[in-house]
Amino acid sequence: MTDEPDDYEFSSGQGFGDPYEGFDIDPPEFEVDTDKIDPVDSRVVTDLLDERNLASDEVDAEKLLDVGLSYIGINRHEQATDALERAARFAEDESIEQEAWANKGAAHAELEEWDAAIGAYREALDIDDDSEHAATTETNLAYALWESGRTEQALEHAERAVEIDPRFAQGWYNRGFFLLERGLSEDALNAFDNAIRLGFRNAEVLEEKARALEEEGEYDRAEEVADEADELRKQAEAELME
Repeated sequence: MTDEPDDYEFSSGQGFGDPYEGFDIDPPEFEVDTDKIDPVDSRVVTDLLDERNLASDEVDAEKLLDVGLSYIGINRHEQATDALERAARFAEDESIEQEAWANKGAAHAELEEWDAAIGAYREALDIDDDSEHAATTETNLAYALWESGRTEQALEHAERAVEIDPRFAQGWYNRGFFLLERGLSEDALNAFDNAIRLGFRNAEVLEEKARALEEEGEYDRAEEVADEADELRKQAEAELME
């Protein structure tokens, strides 16, 4: 396996970030007496979540899914995996079951539990491999496979992601990265260009495009794109400082 560049920032599991939004991990609303407790105290939020996660004779899978997503939102990923698996097991609605498995995979990915993440993503895709969330799940599965050393399978699922949704910009970027790692620089360039056309334009994708151009022997263009990537990175750092 080719070593991953140290500064490479892959599209990670819980990602679903700009410009392609995926599952909503905003926590549900809670009834909190703000005269008694600080509403920004994360310990209060987790206590409320724990209360909602208690076993009962009748489990509301959709509410339990919300609990799991809320745990992700406050970075309690171990608790999230437990809640989301329960939601998936109790769900009668396949869309809720699929979302629970997919987000369970994302929580495991945050914990770098790649085998568990792969299993959860596969469970989600077994339910419906052509749903509105399938492309995101496929690309997250590709990432988990890559991290676990299964690079050939990773490329297969990256390909599948853009087959399902040809407008999935982040999926094109990931596909380009896998292709470039396998020495297919021309195909990688096409994938990066697709990602950029679809709005996924940042320092990371430009750096990878510059690397592909170098592999193609287009050194002048590679330098131009690398300079553009450096400028974008400086702009992002300046915005953070502000």
